[in-house]
Amino acid sequence: MFKRMFLFLATNLAVLLLVSIVLSILGVNPQQFSGLIVMAALFGFGGSILSLLMSKWVAVHSTGAQIITQPRDEVEHWLLATVQRQAQAAGIGMPDVAIYDAPEINAFATGANRNHALVAVSTGLLRAMTRDEAEAVLGHEVSHVANGDMITMALLQGVLNTFVIVLARVVGRVVDGVLGGNRDNDAPGIGYYLIVFVLEMVFGLLASMIAMWFSRYREFRADAGGAALAGRGKMIAALERLAQMHGASTLPKQIAAFGISGGVGYGLQRLLMSHPPIEERIAALRNAAPEALREALMP
Repeated sequence: MFKRMFLFLATNLAVLLLVSIVLSILGVNPQQFSGLIVMAALFGFGGSILSLLMSKWVAVHSTGAQIITQPRDEVEHWLLATVQRQAQAAGIGMPDVAIYDAPEINAFATGANRNHALVAVSTGLLRAMTRDEAEAVLGHEVSHVANGDMITMALLQGVLNTFVIVLARVVGRVVDGVLGGNRDNDAPGIGYYLIVFVLEMVFGLLASMIAMWFSRYREFRADAGGAALAGRGKMIAALERLAQMHGASTLPKQIAAFGISGGVGYGLQRLLMSHPPIEERIAALRNAAPEALREALMP
């Protein structure tokens, strides 16, 4: 947790330093910038933090997931026992365990606190996977929780949102001033707002590529964590099963990036995919050194 917060603060300081240098070069008033950065941070982090805090509630209600409080059958007993064993091995609190009704093989983890998270599996996964394969999938999701991936993604998105808001308005001011003959006028014209609108879309697309790159990176890491908790062979077998029965995900957009399986993209579209191709994930697991698997559970 402390390492993650340190990296978060370091990233923010680096972003602010970079923006300050750019502003100095462009001759932007520092007092105007301080107000802008506060506004951008409020908007940039507000949505990300709120989504993180509500993530468990949104996940349960959007998927119709049923949290297991009293196991009703042997399958639910096994799910609770497996997640409890893996959570203890990963050094986290016992997550809530839920089942949601969906035809595809999928599972997800979410929550704002690694000691009070949620791990859910689809009915399709329980029908199609063996116990060994399902154990590996649960390990993958527990690894996401242990590594604080939900928190890190929210913080990263907040930094990117803030950067997009600030940079779009700074560049918009400069471009609007150049196009307007460098007029000395504090009141921006309609051209400024049009420029900012376009720049926010462009910078937002670039920010999404960065966020999705990190999402793909953490999927490799969660696969390694699943292999550490359940065994490399079981994790590879689970991914091979996903490859055989891969289909469109029914998970809501808010939690789709935290599922075991994502969409398929080609060419430039791959830059916006939350999950790497399954064949690449399998190859990475086959080639991973044993110590790399153990380190995947060290946030």
